[in-house]
Amino acid sequence: MQDYQVKEIAKKLNINEDSLIYFGRDKAKIDISTLDPNLKRKAKLILCTAITPTKAGEGKTTTAIGLADGLSYIGEKSLACLREPSLGPVFGVKGGGAGGGEATLYPEDDINLHFTGDLHAITSANNLIAALIDNELYQHSELDVDPDRIIFPRAMDMNDRSLRDITTTQNDPKGIPHHSSFVITAACEVMAIFCLAKNEEDFLDRIENITVAYNKKGEPIFARQLECREAIRKLIHMALKPNLVQTKYHTPAIVHGGPFANIAHGCNTIIATDLALKLADYVITEGGFGSDLGMEKFCDIVSPLGGFKPDMIVMVASVRALKLHGGVKFEELKNENVEAVKIGLANLAHHIKNAQNYQVPVLVGINNFKDDTVNEIQVVKDFLEENHIPYALNTSYADGPKGAEALARKAKEILEETKENHFTPIVNSSMSVVEKIETISKKVYGADNVEYAPGILDEIKSFEEQGYGNFNVCMSKTPNSLTDDQHILNVPPHHTIHVRTLRLFTGASFIVPLTGDVFTMPGLPKVPASKKMNTK
Repeated sequence: MQDYQVKEIAKKLNINEDSLIYFGRDKAKIDISTLDPNLKRKAKLILCTAITPTKAGEGKTTTAIGLADGLSYIGEKSLACLREPSLGPVFGVKGGGAGGGEATLYPEDDINLHFTGDLHAITSANNLIAALIDNELYQHSELDVDPDRIIFPRAMDMNDRSLRDITTTQNDPKGIPHHSSFVITAACEVMAIFCLAKNEEDFLDRIENITVAYNKKGEPIFARQLECREAIRKLIHMALKPNLVQTKYHTPAIVHGGPFANIAHGCNTIIATDLALKLADYVITEGGFGSDLGMEKFCDIVSPLGGFKPDMIVMVASVRALKLHGGVKFEELKNENVEAVKIGLANLAHHIKNAQNYQVPVLVGINNFKDDTVNEIQVVKDFLEENHIPYALNTSYADGPKGAEALARKAKEILEETKENHFTPIVNSSMSVVEKIETISKKVYGADNVEYAPGILDEIKSFEEQGYGNFNVCMSKTPNSLTDDQHILNVPPHHTIHVRTLRLFTGASFIVPLTGDVFTMPGLPKVPASKKMNTK
């Protein structure tokens, strides 16, 4: 790629150089305070989502980047607005999170690794709070911390299952040994707050509302009682400024915030999306994993809070993934199997219905791989045409912006024909917590019913009595299945969602039901991606 400095990218968005804080020549933070305060949102907002992920790959981030490039290619002012990758997946299962092939963010390695330090700042802020509450216990302060009810975890931006459950101060004769744990940074409450905050003061207000522990009388202890607001401000001040980078083909991209979608809400920051909508004519964002996770949370949590109304949902599907859902083994994906594609289409149909639930136009992007056969592609086309679902083939991974031209033109056509935005969330704050859980489980996951572990319903009742009933429900569920069992592919005819425990995030205003076997600190696979780097 030719050298193309970030200041040139800023010019495309009418951002003066005085508003840039450089991190080298190829990335910069945008100082929003220096921009024209009269800027208004003007862009069409396109949300990229996907069918149920498989190890064959759907290419959602690649499609989002490719679509931004494709719109730029046909002469539109477009901007990709995406999440920052976590080091956990980079060195674990997934590898990089900056797209792939010819649809890649630049500088790819920097974005995948330390970038501008945002995730380190979030980790540090989290661990400062954890250290302070432990210090209150050690010092026997007036907060009278109950060592058995310190609920705020430490965080680290790496997959390390050995840190899921730990015991602290084991060899300190003056300390009080107690249970603790680590979560991955992308799943911590500080990350959720970072992405939901509308500005710095809102961020700090939410931080102060975090419940960190309980005292020996059973009363909650909040982060504000640790008197750490200004210390947290110093840690997070720079990180809250959105990051400006570019695609391989010089389309502007804002990359900011990085919560997982299976154990958090899976969307980039409200600050970044709000800014993006003021700078471009088309903004492409994404929700992590399939429509049952990141898309649902963008539509039901982020959009109402940020005042966003997606104008279109792009549903990404690949023949390879459809064949896996149709029962083909991974090792046999190169072999043509039309019948398996037909079976796998049930998964695509379910996700299209999920998107339609929000009353937004849906466009299917068929991510075209070189091993896809004409017959397999035709089966997908026939299905979509029979059901009157617009679609376009996308080869941006191999062909760059030109490969996404058809998808871009179809998206533009639909948006120009759509006169009114009827976007409507499927859950709202007036619903009870149980209603929210069961609406999402039944309407989005396709479950027949929900089962709650002993004590969960009493815990929900207690949350509602404390005034938390209007909180968002942020479901924690495997991304690999519509069910809470990662081994069940496609669309099972009957299944039950099992809520095994709850977490209350009083800073993020979340109630998080954990279902199935989801871990907030992932582990590494037998062969981590870090080992595969030795062969490159």
